[in-house]
Parts: sequence; C-alpha cells; structure tokens
Amino acid sequence: MTQLVILNYPDARLHTIAKPIKTVNADIQRLITDMSETMYAAPGIGLAATQVDEHIQLILVDTSKEQNDLQVFINPKITAKNGLQDYEEGCLSVPGVYETVTRAENITVEALDANGKAFKLKADGLLAVCIQHEMDHLLGKVFVEYLSPLKRNRIKSKMLKHNRGITRNSY
Repeated sequence: MTQLVILNYPDARLHTIAKPIKTVNADIQRLITDMSETMYAAPGIGLAATQVDEHIQLILVDTSKEQNDLQVFINPKITAKNGLQDYEEGCLSVPGVYETVTRAENITVEALDANGKAFKLKADGLLAVCIQHEMDHLLGKVFVEYLSPLKRNRIKSKMLKHNRGITRNSY
C-alpha cells in the first residue's frame, strides 16, 4: 500500500474530466487500496481518483465513524435525485476550507463495485452529499466553484499561499 499525493486547489489537473474505466483489473484494485489508505490517513470521508492525478471514474466513500465501511464506485452515474439540502462541505484538495453547498437530498446512483459487479444504491444525508461531491471531481469540478466569485477568489488566494508554503517546506 502506498499513500498518494492529493492535488491541491487551484491545480489545473483538478479540472480534468475523468474517463470511464473499461475493465476492473489488478491495477484498478491496487489504486483502490492506495486511495483508501490515502483517504483514511488524510483523514477524509471521500476521495476521487482525479484528486490523486488519476483521471478515471473512480470514487471512494466511507461516512462511518469507525472508518470501516468503504464504498467503491466505478463509473458512477446518478440516475435519480430529488429534494435539496444545505451541507457544510470540506475537501481534501482544499484543506482547511469549509463552506455550505446546496445539493440533492436523495439520490440513486448506479456503479460498479471494487470487483466490477454492477449495483444500485439509494442515498440521503451525508452519504448523498459525499457521493455528489466526489462525482463532481470526476467532472473536473471542485466544491468551491459553487460559491460566489468573491469567496472563490479568497479561497484561491489562501490556497496559493498555502501551496507555496508546502513547496518551500518540502525540501
């Protein structure tokens, strides 16, 4: 297992649209293992392959308090959604920033699991928010893009300053 590097906003690679996964093979399984280790270590409750510079349709989610309910979504598609909910979101690619975003309250998602088996899941609450948030990454969208231009620019400036500090201190 390997911890992967998580891209930080406003890295242009976060705006790359992910491609569907054609086959679930050993390389995908290894990426799932590495992404889960990375997500739990961060610590986070969701991670998209885009965030670790792999531009394929793969997201991981675990909203359990015990961090023992990893859910893998390969080539996820939301097939139904209704209602609206406001939720304070954060993102491993935008560390230290939390803002309220409005998303669908209930969703139905279809995807493949870690073994390539198709499944359908109905989700609400935090799980629905997390799935939608991670799926946005697959479309090249970061949650701060839901915010006003003023808030987004403040966050961008803060992140650029933060990222310069990381680069300077990483020698």
